[in-house]
Amino acid sequence: MKIEQIYTGCLAQGAYYIESEGEVAIIDPLREVTPYLEKAEREGAVIKYVLETHFHADFVSGHLDLAQKTGATIVYGPTAQTRFQAHIAQDGELLKVGHVTLQVLHTPGHTPESTTYLLRDASGKERAIFTGDTLFIGDVGRPDLAQKAAHLTQEQLAAQLYHSLRDKIMPLPDDVIVYPGHGAGSACGKNMSKETTDTLGNQKRFNYALRADMTEAEFVQEVTDGLLPPPGYFPENARLNKEGYASLDDVMAQGQRAFAPEAFEFAANEHDALVLDTRAPEVFAKAFIPNSINIGIDGGFAPWVGTLVPDIRQPILLVTEPGREEEVITRLARVGYDHVIGYLQGGLAAWQQAGKEVDQIRSISAEAFATELKQSARPVVDVRKPGEFAAEHVENAQNVPLDFLNQHLAEIPRDEEVYLHCAGGYRSMIAASILKARGWEHITNIKGGFKDIAATDIPRTDYVCPSTLKH
Repeated sequence: MKIEQIYTGCLAQGAYYIESEGEVAIIDPLREVTPYLEKAEREGAVIKYVLETHFHADFVSGHLDLAQKTGATIVYGPTAQTRFQAHIAQDGELLKVGHVTLQVLHTPGHTPESTTYLLRDASGKERAIFTGDTLFIGDVGRPDLAQKAAHLTQEQLAAQLYHSLRDKIMPLPDDVIVYPGHGAGSACGKNMSKETTDTLGNQKRFNYALRADMTEAEFVQEVTDGLLPPPGYFPENARLNKEGYASLDDVMAQGQRAFAPEAFEFAANEHDALVLDTRAPEVFAKAFIPNSINIGIDGGFAPWVGTLVPDIRQPILLVTEPGREEEVITRLARVGYDHVIGYLQGGLAAWQQAGKEVDQIRSISAEAFATELKQSARPVVDVRKPGEFAAEHVENAQNVPLDFLNQHLAEIPRDEEVYLHCAGGYRSMIAASILKARGWEHITNIKGGFKDIAATDIPRTDYVCPSTLKH
């Protein structure tokens, strides 16, 4: 028996490859299925099942392409309804993979169809659980994402989750290994550990949601307390996973069309396309195509696109570091942005060589920021999350979290210089590019963000340990 966790850091997502006697089950695959196909081929194995723990909201799963390419059976848990062929398993149903068995445990709460798969070895011993978004390391799945589809409140879903955990998961042996769907950084929970596996026994001891003496009312209160609104793309991704989507092969072929500068400019106007520049923030600041948006590929790229670009059908043209076009298109497709229509051949250098106009964003060090603030008090906009801001911030700074920038543009001054910063510089450049594209002319980005600001003598609020704040 082989169990392999295939973890994708930029989505904080875990997929799983389980093999026994030449048969394979894949759990919660990413949309690009080639790695699973190649691994099975190397092992001389056949993919028998594609098991889904639930309708994912934070990424588009690879279940359809994987089933189409292998003939594998797609499996969902009880109550799931799909518009494609799938096996809807019954609670307690046993699925054989070689000499091992995967038992279906219906664990609703995160979503109504949420399912945990219990792996038993050839002797019948419980070895591992693949919990999806039901149980994380240090946390449990948020119960507010499926309210509308389930016709239930988040409190009612939380109550279901309480019983799923206590009736189906907590009675299992302490030495069972927990393999969750996500780790720290995912928006599907609020207190996830950076660890991506653990024993169930440890989780019973240290996971706040698994306290043995916890009442249902206490659980509902703690699990629903402090939930931030989910990213706007979540409902669309859940819909695609439920209803179906275009083949990734077709999406990649469309996106990898190379446009020379003149053709790129024409395509942008013809399709009313968003020009998405994925270069590093400090490189983008020096020169970029006017009205383009910067979301760097080497950060939390796909989730930020999903958060800030409200329409997944938006036509997109790319400016990338040459050679990274395929990577960018793939990562966009992971979260359902399938309408990339091409990229700028030769990157920004080709645009400049063609004599095309470029724009810039003023970007200064924290030390220069400190000097300028002493000379003249100006608005400071901190785009970090509320919890980061509450822990410590520049005195008199205004908190406009990047997640909700589009909804709060009117709060940012237009007629005077505005300093923007985040924790390290990635998010603030995204914000700066959005403001520039929307007509703000007086924007200064602080390189190094609050990390560098904290090393200066700029007045700051007293530090409050985040552990003492509400989630």
